[in-house]
Amino acid sequence: MNTWMTHQISNQFDELQNYNLFATDQVLQEILIRYGSQDRTTLAEFGQHVGSSEYYQYADLANTHTPILHAFDARGRRLDTLEFHPAWHKWMGLNRKYAVHAYPFHHPTSASKWVDWAARFYLTGQIECGNLCPHAMTLGSIALIQRETALWEKIGTKLLSTEYDERDIPIAQKKSIWLGMGMTEKQGGSDVRANETVALPIGETGRGQAYLLTGHKWFFSAPMSDAHLVVAKTEQDGLACFYVPRWLEDGSKNNIHIQRLKDKVGNRSNSSSEVEFHDAWGIMIGEAGRGIPTIIEMANYTRLTCSVGSTAMLRQALVQCIAYTRQRKAFGKHLAQQPLMQAVLADLALETEAAMQLSFHLAHCYEADDDLSQAWKRIMTPAAKFWICKRNVELSGETMEVFGGNGYVDNGIMARIFKEAPVNTIWEGSGNVMCLDVLRAIGRDPESLEVLFKDLASTAMQDQTLKDELQSLLKLLQQSPEDLQFMARSLVSRLVILAQAVLLKQYAPDFVSTAFIQSRYNAFHGRVVGMLNPQDVNVERLLMRAFAA
Repeated sequence: MNTWMTHQISNQFDELQNYNLFATDQVLQEILIRYGSQDRTTLAEFGQHVGSSEYYQYADLANTHTPILHAFDARGRRLDTLEFHPAWHKWMGLNRKYAVHAYPFHHPTSASKWVDWAARFYLTGQIECGNLCPHAMTLGSIALIQRETALWEKIGTKLLSTEYDERDIPIAQKKSIWLGMGMTEKQGGSDVRANETVALPIGETGRGQAYLLTGHKWFFSAPMSDAHLVVAKTEQDGLACFYVPRWLEDGSKNNIHIQRLKDKVGNRSNSSSEVEFHDAWGIMIGEAGRGIPTIIEMANYTRLTCSVGSTAMLRQALVQCIAYTRQRKAFGKHLAQQPLMQAVLADLALETEAAMQLSFHLAHCYEADDDLSQAWKRIMTPAAKFWICKRNVELSGETMEVFGGNGYVDNGIMARIFKEAPVNTIWEGSGNVMCLDVLRAIGRDPESLEVLFKDLASTAMQDQTLKDELQSLLKLLQQSPEDLQFMARSLVSRLVILAQAVLLKQYAPDFVSTAFIQSRYNAFHGRVVGMLNPQDVNVERLLMRAFAA
């Protein structure tokens, strides 16, 4: 050997790219069949696009070359425009084409419209998450805008359009538009009732009337959106929700001044900002004095996107780990053949499938208005958002570790997922807010809890472990309101794990549900990933089910 030939590379493998995310996902295909999806051919096509090397590269570029704010021109005139790398527009255009922003409203009579939407969000969210922020907010706003007849007539077709239009021009001149959200102010955070932004009527007051808004927003999501839904207080009616466009109908810019972009830990491709309103023009939407319930209706959709999005990150991290450990060797064997690594991979596979089953079942519940679906939506949407997003933060660190030092280098998808994961725990309400919302839903509608527990019991009573846990949770709910709030994180975590166990028991093979139940009700589970009993887990079948490619 030439002594100068030191740079010989062996036993090194790139992160997986250029594969069909849909075709390699057995669990997703089972879920779609179960809920009657007729959209699987299109989803397979979409899975090929988002898994291509081309779109992996676009994701890298969009997160490396982050948005640039141009607040002023060379002579000091306000511009308030943002410059994005072309890779951002590639992702925005692809997802718009496949209606990630509006699929359920394109197919209102489809019995699987929300499941088919969730599949789109889940597939694309595995590769580039930042652009899903404007998609999620636009999705969440459509149902609200549809109830505002005059406004919907003006912008409805542009909201639903699948033709991407990146131009920053008045809405009347655009082929399609995006909607964002402005709730958070620096003095209140999640306490929206503390908002100080003021809306003064131009003429008449109330729904559909024009107001001028003055104040600030500490987090103004996706400021390049064509309009935002904003919470502000009025003298006559208290807090209300307003539709505030970037451009006015006379062709001038609305008085929304972008102060700066947030320098975020992750979600780098997407722009988040601080803004000030200087008599910004807006229209009240929803009922006067019901600004928070109106915007929370939007948040119910965007909280679902958080659960689905975090599930997507779990899935991508799992696939990358399985693919890598099947190639990388250590101590004479592939990593995937090492028993301790198998324990980690198996635990990751169980967690990922449990998140998938819950997220897609929730999406299915958004398709109906019966009492059971409503109970799942009201109680389990914030619960799932809390738990799945929290687990993604922890497990993204574990999956980086599988790659060793290479996983900690900030030039691949593993590092990006790790930095992206926390945003979903915070956006649309922190963990504590989600747990309090679960308690609030239970307190306001005890019958919903009864309906939910009856549904869980139909399966839980077949398994002694789940039966015991169900009865224990019922006892826990008898605590005083103060004690229940103190223990809310414990309650919500246990409720989610029980729901996941029930869904796995109903829909997954026995080797999956048994392993999940035995491991999740082990006293040591959750302290670190991989604390499994080998007698409870069929590693080979679990990992082949997770990723057979």
